[in-house]
Amino acid sequence: MLVDLTIKEFLAETASNAPVPGGGSISALNGAIATALTEMVANLTIGKKKYADVEGQMKTIATEAALIRERLIRDIDRDSEAYDRVFAAFKLPKETEEQIVERAQAIEDATKEAAIVPMQVAEEIASVMETVIYVAHKGNRNAVTDACVAMMTARTCVLGALLNVRINLASIKDEAFVKQMKVKADHLESEAIRIETKLLDWVKTIV
Repeated sequence: MLVDLTIKEFLAETASNAPVPGGGSISALNGAIATALTEMVANLTIGKKKYADVEGQMKTIATEAALIRERLIRDIDRDSEAYDRVFAAFKLPKETEEQIVERAQAIEDATKEAAIVPMQVAEEIASVMETVIYVAHKGNRNAVTDACVAMMTARTCVLGALLNVRINLASIKDEAFVKQMKVKADHLESEAIRIETKLLDWVKTIV
């Protein structure tokens, strides 16, 4: 599994001529990193007298972020596995009419899954972005720039994952599915950019 590699091994695998891990897995990794940084800011706040009034919220944030981080870690491999299923579907035989139909359906199903996985990644990290603003504003001020890096990394995750959604949608024939996914993607993208801008504009006033 990709997640069991060391950082050096993972980067070497990414740099190789193998198609995976690609942008989708890297987006999920960015999401996991962003969530880990969010946890860190919360944990650096917990136990400090100066921030006693938000300790309860920070403990909840740290716990919830840890769960999302674990899901995003799993998504690193899920994205690569989804790509492998698309690749396998294209290799199915197409010599008879029945095989052609079965192959086309397998490609459609696998490509849908390859769009769904990065969409889930984008949704998972998008759910954390408002939390990042909270920990930046209310958390340990010494870690405010860490919160900003979490935000920028989260935005990269969202936009990268959505690019993978869109490139797969281009090959899907189910128009209703494509329309629904495009609406979601457009909303998530605009929200990610808006929330990131909101935090970065604010942090410029204090650092």
